[in-house]
Amino acid sequence: MIRPILRMGDQRLLSPSQPVDDLHAPSLRELITDLFDTMHAANGAGLAAPQIGVPLRVVVFGSAEPRDNPRYPDAGHVPLTVLINPVLTPLSFEQEEGWEGCLSVPGMRGLVPRFKRLRYQGVDPDGTAIDRTVQDFHARVVQHECDHLDGVLYPMRIRDLRNFGFSEVLLDRKSTRLNSSHVALSR
Repeated sequence: MIRPILRMGDQRLLSPSQPVDDLHAPSLRELITDLFDTMHAANGAGLAAPQIGVPLRVVVFGSAEPRDNPRYPDAGHVPLTVLINPVLTPLSFEQEEGWEGCLSVPGMRGLVPRFKRLRYQGVDPDGTAIDRTVQDFHARVVQHECDHLDGVLYPMRIRDLRNFGFSEVLLDRKSTRLNSSHVALSR
């Protein structure tokens, strides 16, 4: 079932989530189905349970097919994943800035620093351990979604608010800059 996505300003998005204790609860299976249905309906790259008002440590992200996401056309493929009770471990201090958007902050983008490489661990709905080392866009997506579990929205991580605004204005700004200077953006 497609559920309403909470928007920035809703206090529920700012509260830390609780660990999942019962992997066999029927409500968990329903939650996962709803997360995927809602993410796909909104063309999202990922979605966290708190974004649909459920304060549990569950995120979904990626796609079954290596296809382009309309919101992130230049991103690499991220496998379809359900991650429960995640733990993230940066593998270096190296960070890179990249443009992010969020289904809870519709129509806006910001330049957000994230760890370039990390390891994430957790379990899938069957209790099977997940342990992956990832980088680049995959690492960015996981960090973004797991931030929601701690009550953090991406605008809270932006270093320079001049790099935060409405998507169409920022895209127009980048396009104008490219056309006037003929210099490619590095990010």
